[in-house]
Amino acid sequence: MGALGGISVVFDLDGTLVDSEPNYYEAGRRTLAEYGVADFTWADHEAYVGISTRETVADWKRRYGLRATVGELLAVKNRHYLGIARTSARAYPEMRRFVELLADEGVPMAVASGSSPEAIGTILARTGLDAHLRTVVSADEVARGKPAPDVFLEAARRLGAEPARCVVLEDAAPGAAAAHAAGMRCIAIPYVADQADAPEFATAGLLLRRGQEEFTARAAYDWLARGEKN
Repeated sequence: MGALGGISVVFDLDGTLVDSEPNYYEAGRRTLAEYGVADFTWADHEAYVGISTRETVADWKRRYGLRATVGELLAVKNRHYLGIARTSARAYPEMRRFVELLADEGVPMAVASGSSPEAIGTILARTGLDAHLRTVVSADEVARGKPAPDVFLEAARRLGAEPARCVVLEDAAPGAAAAHAAGMRCIAIPYVADQADAPEFATAGLLLRRGQEEFTARAAYDWLARGEKN
């Protein structure tokens, strides 16, 4: 058994493994423009970071008084997103290195995301991360999205791991809250720097306040290894 013992690692996808938030913003902007909403800004989008796509479009329907069903809005947004992601999805280099470090040690890994199963599959295939990340849970497959713990608990179940032996990597406050509710340790890498002081991030075992700018594969690995020795 390697330095990481019997732990399992669960990754959020968007904003954690891959720099996909700009793509989700553009997909959202195009979707809302189709329904007559012309002033959807990046600041508007930031409020939805960490929230599942289904819950996001449901909130749009209420906020903007859209007549379309949630299902229709979801389909349109996913269509726009997949069209963008197929050509521009990019994994964070240090996250890729971290996945490869864990894979070399045989650490069980999963992805637990608020995106649709098709979007997750497209991103993992596009970036090549599907070679190591074969266990995938979408919020569409569980009763509740983040900040509820459902996606993380389902990921642990599929990995055959105890929640207390799982470590989550998350970029958003709802995800950090979900990890805490699931009884899992969390490495928090805030995507929105201004949210680093959110109380949800205070529950993280390791908080990298400057997000991906601060994250390194080796430092994350060493933090996990130290935790196993303590």
